[in-house]
Amino acid sequence: MQNQDKILISACLLGQPVRYDGNGKLFCHELIHFLKNEDRLVPICPEVMAGFETPRPPAEIQDTKSGEDILLGNGRILDDTKNDVTDLFISGAKIALKIAQEHNCKYALLTEKSPSCGSTFIYDGNFSGTTHRGMGVASALLIQAGIKVFSSDNVEELATILNINLES
Repeated sequence: MQNQDKILISACLLGQPVRYDGNGKLFCHELIHFLKNEDRLVPICPEVMAGFETPRPPAEIQDTKSGEDILLGNGRILDDTKNDVTDLFISGAKIALKIAQEHNCKYALLTEKSPSCGSTFIYDGNFSGTTHRGMGVASALLIQAGIKVFSSDNVEELATILNINLES
């Protein structure tokens, strides 16, 4: 019998219009289709759950820092109007973790580059479109809690871990 783990997923990857610009970021992949049909996806948007409106000003972790720095109190997140939104991002990360724990999620598939959900690369804080190695606040908190975070860039690895053969 296949493993029936629930998977936390960024709601925007399912096409939900929760991103800062009011759009989704639909990620079409066989694994998503399979997990959706099995009712194994737990959609979240840490930013919306924390109280951000959609659309909203884009926000970035400042000074090429990362989500781990934010959780340690060693950084801040500003939107492009210079409002400090750090506390809301931390709140959203905590809500995402709580939901993951309530559903016993061991894995998450989150949106790359986001100050919440990025797992490998995030924007550098200059609102120039430049990225650097790092992760968002929600990804950092989930990883600290033992939840393995994936992005669309390594979704095949998630399929392998879940022992789901998508070629049949």
